[in-house]
Amino acid sequence: MGRLDGRTAVVTGGGGGIGGATCRRFADEGARVAVLDLNAEAAETVAAAIRAGGGQAEAFRCDITDRESVDAAVAAAEAKWGPIDILVNNAGWDVFKPFTKTIPAEWTKLIAINLVGALHMHHAVLPGMAARKRGRIVNIASDAARVGSSGEAVYAACKGGLVAFSKTIAREHARHGITVNVVCPGPTDTALLTGMAEGASDPGKLIEAFRRAIPLGRLAQPGDLAGAILFFASDDAGFATGQVLSVSGGLTMSG
Repeated sequence: MGRLDGRTAVVTGGGGGIGGATCRRFADEGARVAVLDLNAEAAETVAAAIRAGGGQAEAFRCDITDRESVDAAVAAAEAKWGPIDILVNNAGWDVFKPFTKTIPAEWTKLIAINLVGALHMHHAVLPGMAARKRGRIVNIASDAARVGSSGEAVYAACKGGLVAFSKTIAREHARHGITVNVVCPGPTDTALLTGMAEGASDPGKLIEAFRRAIPLGRLAQPGDLAGAILFFASDDAGFATGQVLSVSGGLTMSG
């Protein structure tokens, strides 16, 4: 038996590195996985690989910044797999620049994807979870939310807001049997990190600096995050809510 047998999970950004690894891990544990991504082709690639391996997965295009798109994707996922038991808010975007070098259009995009998108997903999924009096929500923030990160001011602000939001929702919905927890990745070897580093004067040097700063001596791989996300989505974490876990190879160690 898998830890998620018979449960329906929705993962945003499911076509990407961390999201794809999480979808695959959930399917391995018996979940029916709705792979949501703005990039429909990437979502289908992940879903198809899961089905080829004997798991259950379906891809759904979703723009989390657009509430109509969110509602449509959630409705389609529920029509396919039934009520949503697990929500993982993983989709994100970043740009690496000193704050004074950024422009308001970048702030708008950062906030829309990294904060408002998660609000849309919660608002669409929480009423059903509350009515059924069960649910697991795992929000993917960042160690930038916990300790700050030079060159990521607005991103850090969004992720800090997501942490505070998660704790509040955890309090509001504990009586409904819903847990809400946060996983904070450190630097992870994904397309997001590569794209973010392109804003630096020397992307290779920046990524190497990240690697050297990590006590375990390497960047995280997407699978390193999937296990922590699975823990919070499973019954093993049934008495944990409003918690924030850093998965950063020791880059940050604040309590």
